[in-house]
Amino acid sequence: MNTVVGNRHVGRSEIEPDFDTTLMWLAAALLGFGAVMVCSASIAIAEAANFSAGRPYYYFVRHLIALGVGVAAAMAVVLVPMRYWQMAAPFLFMTCVVLLVVVLIPGVGREVNGSQRWLGYGTMSLQPSELAKLFVVLYAADYTVRKASHMASLRRGFLPMFSVMLLTGALLLQEPDFGAFAVITAVAMGMLFLGGMNWKLFAILVVLLVFGFVMLIFSSPYRMERVLGFMDPWADPFGRGYQLSHALIAFGRGEWFGVGLGASVEKLFYLPEAHTDFLLAVIAEELGFAGVVVTIGAFAWLSLRAISIGNQAARLERHFSALVAQGIGLWIAAQTMINMGVNMGLLPTKGLTLPLLSYGGSSLVASCMALGLLMRVDYENRQLMKGYTL
Repeated sequence: MNTVVGNRHVGRSEIEPDFDTTLMWLAAALLGFGAVMVCSASIAIAEAANFSAGRPYYYFVRHLIALGVGVAAAMAVVLVPMRYWQMAAPFLFMTCVVLLVVVLIPGVGREVNGSQRWLGYGTMSLQPSELAKLFVVLYAADYTVRKASHMASLRRGFLPMFSVMLLTGALLLQEPDFGAFAVITAVAMGMLFLGGMNWKLFAILVVLLVFGFVMLIFSSPYRMERVLGFMDPWADPFGRGYQLSHALIAFGRGEWFGVGLGASVEKLFYLPEAHTDFLLAVIAEELGFAGVVVTIGAFAWLSLRAISIGNQAARLERHFSALVAQGIGLWIAAQTMINMGVNMGLLPTKGLTLPLLSYGGSSLVASCMALGLLMRVDYENRQLMKGYTL
């Protein structure tokens, strides 16, 4: 169907917008909702903290600053053609590995709650493991495209990538950041499978990975404590089951429609990390089952939209862009499911933020940059479909 513009007939594809408005508004809604919930979940602990000097909106203001940086970074990312991201992928990944090494240097990396994951000074900090998720997506996409003809080969296709991921995993486990390691492993494996890895080799690898994760858990006393606490949080509700038991109490108090925005009791020093790792529990308590379902639906929609954009790029034979979009979809889906699984008691407690919603500057900026890449892939898809050259 054509539309008359001036004196010429214009095809429908030519008058469609140059970007995905649904994706843009969905991302904006999640970011705005996250800001509201971080404000609600953090007021009490910010007011009580010594370093905030009684400022109840301390974490909220910092979250807004990170959100501003993230949106600016996303806008900058959108302006860079995907061919430049492909050329830069190996160098970005090497930079990330260097940062993961630097953060482990005593006196350089900052230690918080027994984990040495942050670089920075004063109130400014950077968490390299969050950037690693984004750069691994870019690197895995570039690697898969370059090695497309060897993806069925164990020696030439899989082992080089496995060695790189082994190095990255070893560095993450030294921090330790088991959650980031699990997400990055899931995303990298998913991208290799989408890139054409032999399914038999993939199945063997999945079995080995499951065995490896089990061994990592049994070899670490604190991970074993978390697993035992997950299996029966009520056996030790004031010890190893403390976080999970209070998260479950928050879900129970919320019932169908919640106790009301801002009315959570669990965020008042009962539920640790209420504004970061356990933000979903606060959502459940204040907005109820309805709020949780809407949140899950929004993330499912976002992940499926990313996969759809990737599939469209694949049909246009833009293989790197396709894998990047699909990798971002896998990343969002994997991290969201792990975080929500932890909050609901379906998975052992693990420090991992809820993408786009939780408090955490590095996580928020990296997630916004990923959305910027997704918008760029979609923009280039639309330009090609209109007959323009990139």
